[in-house]
Amino acid sequence: MISLKDLHTDLDKAIALVVKDRGAVIKSRKVVDAALSDGKTYYGINTGFGFLANKRIDADKLEKLQKNLLLSHAVGLGDFVPKDITRLMLKLKVYSLSLGYSGVSLETFDRLLMFLEKDWISVVPSKGSLGASGDLAPLAHLCLPLIGKGEFWSNNNNGPVSAKSVLEKAGLQPVTLKAKDGLALINGTQLMTAYGAHILQRAQSLVKNADILAAMSLEALKGSLKPFDERIQAVRLQPGQKKVAYNVRTLLQGSDILESHKHCEKVQDPYSLRCVPQVHGATRDLLDYANTVFENELNSVTDNPLVFDDGDIISGGNFHGQPLALAMDSAAMALAEIASISERRIYLLLQGLDGLPTVLMNDSGVNSGFMIPQYTAASLVSHNKVLCHPASIDSIPSCLGQEDHVSMGSISAIKLLEVLKNVEQVMAIEAFTSAQALDFRHPTIAGAGVEAAHAEIRKHVSHKEADDFFRQDIDACIELLRSNSILSSVETSVGALL
Repeated sequence: MISLKDLHTDLDKAIALVVKDRGAVIKSRKVVDAALSDGKTYYGINTGFGFLANKRIDADKLEKLQKNLLLSHAVGLGDFVPKDITRLMLKLKVYSLSLGYSGVSLETFDRLLMFLEKDWISVVPSKGSLGASGDLAPLAHLCLPLIGKGEFWSNNNNGPVSAKSVLEKAGLQPVTLKAKDGLALINGTQLMTAYGAHILQRAQSLVKNADILAAMSLEALKGSLKPFDERIQAVRLQPGQKKVAYNVRTLLQGSDILESHKHCEKVQDPYSLRCVPQVHGATRDLLDYANTVFENELNSVTDNPLVFDDGDIISGGNFHGQPLALAMDSAAMALAEIASISERRIYLLLQGLDGLPTVLMNDSGVNSGFMIPQYTAASLVSHNKVLCHPASIDSIPSCLGQEDHVSMGSISAIKLLEVLKNVEQVMAIEAFTSAQALDFRHPTIAGAGVEAAHAEIRKHVSHKEADDFFRQDIDACIELLRSNSILSSVETSVGALL
């Protein structure tokens, strides 16, 4: 089984086993070869595709049929899929074919496996898939180099190079696709799955970082720990809420700042502090749903038609991306809320509350201080509101009506990555801002987890006494979040967070 948590390790192990034993691939190919000689009609094997499924193709044209399939479907446009996501697409395609339900020829499979082993990663345009008959256009581009067309990423990052030149340099001829090969290559949800799995993996640590930053802002604003009381969480049966409250309590253990205002007259904190368990927790619960959907998909076969051990070749709809599209749209909304509540905490930190200087600088006026980074955070949050319109509720009929309901899951995938990046950037601004605010509480000590996070940020970003080129500091905080440096420092200090 491929797990989302150990995605790359599990995939690499599974593919290593395939290198040693291609038994399932060989067995399924024998079923296809037998079908070619039984005189019956099989979709995509000896027929046209989509609306042309009723057109029987002569035996001497079957290889041309498969080659034409790749060429005709490689019409993607737009920005290229990031190379690391495309590499994951290739791994997922190889793994799916290796399960033995696609009937791909061994020669085609082995060449695809060679591309992976040599890290020859195709250049894939991001736009063009409807997420219905799988990711047809992106997968066609992924597999074009098999027939000597398309492009690879150069290993020295100098941009695309022609697949033809790479093959010639290696002394390799293009593969001659056999019956069913082209269809096996372009049917499947590997683009959607690769995007979603990549993003959800990053989100697993991002939500923990969100709890850390919320705790830091809470300390800097002299907020109350009472809303995080275990008894409050126990009477509302939402699992994510309980995890977040536990994390914040853990992060704030040993706080002298909390002790210093234990008996203040403040009755309640704003929601962006008081309702962190409820908001962050709801995001976690929705991401758990998305994680389940994608872990199921990682271990699924989404080709069409499917080739079974009993000799049956059955056309169905496993390639339809609706489960993934709905999960990714939900994940986008869930992640966007992390940025939304983070921006509100940034705003609070600037207001001069509880003894903090307005805009977090003593000499304000001549200095704008931390006022403008909040503008950027607000812009990013607003951008996410637009991106969170669900693609999965849209459908445009295609293939002359044969494909009359589509998922638009590729659009869900592309915008989910943008949402994730925006969230990381807003959180980086909170890290930058809350670290500055906490400086004004020192030498009174915050909780051990908060102090560990603050110390890690201060290794890379200094306290500001005057306006400076803040962009480079925000970039440094983005990198700290993406590299999990803050999270690692905190967990070294206080133990694993949930």
